[in-house]
Amino acid sequence: MISTSQRSSQLQAAVQEPSIPLINPRLLRFKHIVIALLLSVVFFLLFCFITLHAYIAWVLTNPTVAPLYSNPMQAKGMAYEEVSFPAKDGSRMVQGWYIPANQSRKTIIFSHGYGANREESWIPMYDLAHYAHRLNFNVVMFDYGFASQNSKAVATGGKAESQQLLGAIQLAKQRGSSEIIVWGFSMGAGTALQAGLQTKDVDAMILDSTFLLEPDTLYHNIHNQIDLPRHPSLEILELLFPILNGTSLDQIPYQEVKKENYPFPIMFVHGTQDEKAPYPIAEKLAANQTNPLSSVWIVKNGRHELIFREHPREYLRRVSTFLSSVQQLEDKKTIANANKQTAAN
Repeated sequence: MISTSQRSSQLQAAVQEPSIPLINPRLLRFKHIVIALLLSVVFFLLFCFITLHAYIAWVLTNPTVAPLYSNPMQAKGMAYEEVSFPAKDGSRMVQGWYIPANQSRKTIIFSHGYGANREESWIPMYDLAHYAHRLNFNVVMFDYGFASQNSKAVATGGKAESQQLLGAIQLAKQRGSSEIIVWGFSMGAGTALQAGLQTKDVDAMILDSTFLLEPDTLYHNIHNQIDLPRHPSLEILELLFPILNGTSLDQIPYQEVKKENYPFPIMFVHGTQDEKAPYPIAEKLAANQTNPLSSVWIVKNGRHELIFREHPREYLRRVSTFLSSVQQLEDKKTIANANKQTAAN
């Protein structure tokens, strides 16, 4: 028999045992709706964030370029030829102009910048082409694939463009040039440096407002337009570029360019107010060069690709001095080679 004390203890325990509360179905449903809404908002914001980066990557790889509005004869009275030549790797045909000088074996090839064509009116390119022609240089002006009006290609930051520039160098050689100068602007200057890693046919370069596509300059330019976090923005863009233009940042030899001591002289021109390519880029590139003719001109308050427009006399004076020095060096080489041939005979 159960004693009275035992019954009392069991009854007391039953009273003290906590009851399990029942969850209100409406409250549970409300919680599920809230969680679903929060997840939807998060995924929507994530989608918008990635879509924004996809749009940025698409715009960067497909720049809007104005059509040609003139030609060397109309602009400066220079006789010219329409030329079409293959990129060195055979990936495409490149269209341009060849402006011959009087029995000259010297050629200047202009390498235009991103978002522009061979005319690059804000420099203005026709004025520089006319100046080079008066110095008795043949002149090559051509459109990179992203500026082509007939068969437009995506911009690749110099990977494909360097092959097109090498094709222009081959054209100059085929026309009999023994002295070839590449005169580049912005990304066209960065492309020239990439091409310089792959050829021995360049005798000198003039590089104005050099833009080298690398993570730092990429983010610098994006951040100037829209305040996005460096991470994960760079990582997302690096994933998107191969999809949109077939080129990853790793395929652009920016690290190699930044360390290279080029065998030919280079004149760097850059401005302290360059918002697209900070001027320390040019200073660092110039510091690597040991050729005695290489130099760097940092222009106080100079802006991206506008230094010639803002300081035309000083600009051409410095370029003339540089080209004269290169010419003297080439003349010495020619005499030395002639003496060797004479001695051999």
